[in-house]
Amino acid sequence: MEVRSDRRFHFDAEPAEFWGAVGSVERYREWWPWLRSFEATGLVAGDRWRCTVKPPLPYTVRFTIHLEEVVPDTRIVAAITGDIEGQAHLEIAPDEDGCAVRLQSGLAPTNTLLRVMAVVGRPLARYGHDWVLDVGAGQFASRAL
Repeated sequence: MEVRSDRRFHFDAEPAEFWGAVGSVERYREWWPWLRSFEATGLVAGDRWRCTVKPPLPYTVRFTIHLEEVVPDTRIVAAITGDIEGQAHLEIAPDEDGCAVRLQSGLAPTNTLLRVMAVVGRPLARYGHDWVLDVGAGQFASRAL
């Protein structure tokens, strides 16, 4: 079962300011307490970010984000492997009073427990995914910008 997302967020920051914050990978765990572990060198093509996420559900997700394309102030394309796998695209564009950010992803569980949860508890799996995206965007806006 693949979980597809197409989310749009507005941030009260110009694209360059938004990009500068997103590039502060050393601060991610300060902003996102549900990010239980995080290892990254930087926001550069070729980097691999190792993550452990604990949504408000009875499971933990471990995965690696492989940064395939990084265009400053504009775009990030990544492949995800681990307990979940798939692709994610982040697009940044200026708008009337800051920037618009669009996140598109298609992720599927590879971990046996997560696959069972995705089938048996599809609404719960969707909730956990959406919670991380929506709460994460709000925390980023209030803590990073």
